[in-house]
Amino acid sequence: MLKDLMTPEEGCHEGIGRIQVYRAFDRKQQIEQVDHIDFVVVPPGATIGRHRHGNNTEWYIIMAGQGEMIFQGEHIQVAPWDVLVNPPYGEHALINNSSRDIHLVVFQHSERVGL
Repeated sequence: MLKDLMTPEEGCHEGIGRIQVYRAFDRKQQIEQVDHIDFVVVPPGATIGRHRHGNNTEWYIIMAGQGEMIFQGEHIQVAPWDVLVNPPYGEHALINNSSRDIHLVVFQHSERVGL
C-alpha cells in the first residue's frame, strides 16, 4: 500500500507541520527528463511553504481534499482534479486550511541539456 511507503517530512520548504511523502521516481534512477514524482499528504493546518525552483516545471495534481494555493502571485482555491503547472522559476505554496487531508501528486521535470 502507498501509505506504508510514505515517510514524514517536517517543515517542507519551510512550511508548517509534518506532511507525508513518497517519492516514486528520482533523477538518480536515470529517467532523464523527470526530476521526481511524489505522492504527498498535507494534513489540516499543514503547508508546503512558499518557494520557487530553478529551470524546471512542477505540476501539482490535487487528488483529494481542498485548500489554498499561492500560484503566480495569486491565492486560489484548489479541489480534487485541479492541476496547476508551476513554470520555471515560478513561486508557489500549498496551504491546507480545511478539516481534511489534501492528497496530491507532485511531478517535476527539467529540460534536457544539449538536445
